[in-house]
Amino acid sequence: MTDTPPDHLSSDPRSPFFNQEALERGIGIRFKGAERKDVEEYSLPEGWIRVALGKKVDRQGRPLTIKLSGPVEAWFERPAAGPEGEPLED
Repeated sequence: MTDTPPDHLSSDPRSPFFNQEALERGIGIRFKGAERKDVEEYSLPEGWIRVALGKKVDRQGRPLTIKLSGPVEAWFERPAAGPEGEPLED
């Protein structure tokens, strides 16, 4: 796996942009200069994030989300694991 996070990532397993390996490494998101921990989905090229709208849920019990536009930066919080499961050196 590379040290560059995907351009589009979702934490919803039903989404085509779901990537378990990337989510296990942890993704840091900076939106409009502030770090966010509540991001459900993001797109770097399109410049938006999707966050939960409080504690509101839809009929299926999934959180309602709102799309916010602005500059988005993403990075991995943990380094990639080597063949034995140990972190790789830079």
